[in-house]
Amino acid sequence: MRSRFSISNYSNLAQRVITALIGAIAIISSALYSEWSYFVIFAIILGFTQMEFYKLSGLDGMLPLKSFGTFVGLLIFTFTFLEEMKIIPIAYYFLVFPLVSMIFFIKLYRKSDKKPFTGIAYTILGIFYVAIPFSLLTVAAFSVDKTFHYEIVIGSLFILWASDSGAFFAGTKFGKTKLFERVSPKKSWEGSLGGAFTAIVVTYFISKNFTILPEWQWFCIMTIIIIAGTYGDLIESLFKRSIAIKDSGKGLPGHGGFMDRFDGLLLSTPFIVAFLKIF
Repeated sequence: MRSRFSISNYSNLAQRVITALIGAIAIISSALYSEWSYFVIFAIILGFTQMEFYKLSGLDGMLPLKSFGTFVGLLIFTFTFLEEMKIIPIAYYFLVFPLVSMIFFIKLYRKSDKKPFTGIAYTILGIFYVAIPFSLLTVAAFSVDKTFHYEIVIGSLFILWASDSGAFFAGTKFGKTKLFERVSPKKSWEGSLGGAFTAIVVTYFISKNFTILPEWQWFCIMTIIIIAGTYGDLIESLFKRSIAIKDSGKGLPGHGGFMDRFDGLLLSTPFIVAFLKIF
């Protein structure tokens, strides 16, 4: 017998709102509290997201090294954080290369693996698709005067969440013109425009309160998030459509899985870091 307080008893929209509030509070609190609490919460998110990616690969008949690939991803994230904190020298990054090479050795001894090349490829893809963007988010947080600035993390996430939420509600209410029907029949141009509008409004308030970056840089980050975030959503829809599933997982009620919630971040972060480092 299910508890009357189970989140599954609520509508999908209510589940979506409750999960979003709990997740946002946890993420924002961790970034505000200290660098180390940021590190812990994002390492947890990274681990769940990367394992979810490998689970999807398994549904498509691939056999990636789930535990080892996730371990390497977490190690890259940890090295990045510790190097940015000036706790370890950048030379420790060179340990990543022999660890990635170990994937080949491990696969050599998997007798039951009929397609070792694809298993190796998907293991490495999980590292690049999930762990590298999360690690680059840390680089972005330290990109101004080499100290941790929670404003960059929280500001970028606020913009992403505003874009996602605006697109969801505008698309639900007004969506008629298909954005990319072959990949995602429910996504519409009206939803995308609604997401862009809410992102612009949120970015304006962020630029007035988080002055660690000039206003024009915040609006450039917003543009990156709107474009790359939309493509990230479409690309994940392409992944899911290819293996005939609706959600990447069930870890986040109302949202699906961790990849469903953070797909926009995965493609936005590399562009954001490149922009901040160059300009």
